[in-house]
Amino acid sequence: MVKLVLLFKQPDDENAFEEGYVDNLALLERLPGIIRRQANMVLGSPYGKSPYYRILELYFNDFDALDAAMTSPEGREAGQDLVRYAGDSVELIFVDVNEDGAP
Repeated sequence: MVKLVLLFKQPDDENAFEEGYVDNLALLERLPGIIRRQANMVLGSPYGKSPYYRILELYFNDFDALDAAMTSPEGREAGQDLVRYAGDSVELIFVDVNEDGAP
């Protein structure tokens, strides 16, 4: 299993961010092949305030499914919208997931 992780940095305007986030989340949830989604609000870190505000994780069976989702029409639309509202305040990473009890 693999996941696409979106790390959203602390926004200057939380209300404006949340409006864009909710709209973009609706687009991201249309990506083909998603098998699980986790939307997280960051509470902080052991050292106080975290540089991250939200973390979104979208799980796929394998990297080919993730790649197909990102290059699909839905993926391109969601990606363009993500850049429009979040710009360089979001980092995207691909993660190989190994869970206990899973091959």
